[in-house]
Amino acid sequence: MTDKSLRDLRTSGSSTAPQAPKVEFPCDYPIKIVGDAAHDFQSVVIEVVEAHAPGFDRQSVSVVDSRNGKFQSVRVTITATGNEQLRALFASLKATGRVHMVL
Repeated sequence: MTDKSLRDLRTSGSSTAPQAPKVEFPCDYPIKIVGDAAHDFQSVVIEVVEAHAPGFDRQSVSVVDSRNGKFQSVRVTITATGNEQLRALFASLKATGRVHMVL
C-alpha cells in the first residue's frame, strides 16, 4: 500500500474504530462501583447515588465480593437524566476516596 493510499484511507471518513452508541435520556443506567471491601462500603455508595439519583430503585442494588475478599463491587441501576448527572455522580463517588473504579 502506498503512502497516498494510506492517507486516502485516513481521510476518507471510513473509520475502523467503532463509534460509541449514543444514549437517549432519560434511561435506566446500570453502574458498577468497585472499592475496598468494608462493612460500610455499600452504605457509602448508596448515600452518594441517592444524592444524585433520588428515589433510585434500592431493589436493584447487588453486592459481590472479589474472590479473595479484598474488593467489593456494588451494582445499582438509576434513571439517568443526562451526561451532566452521570459526570457529577462519578466524580462524587471517586471523591469519597473509597472507590477505585466506576463502570
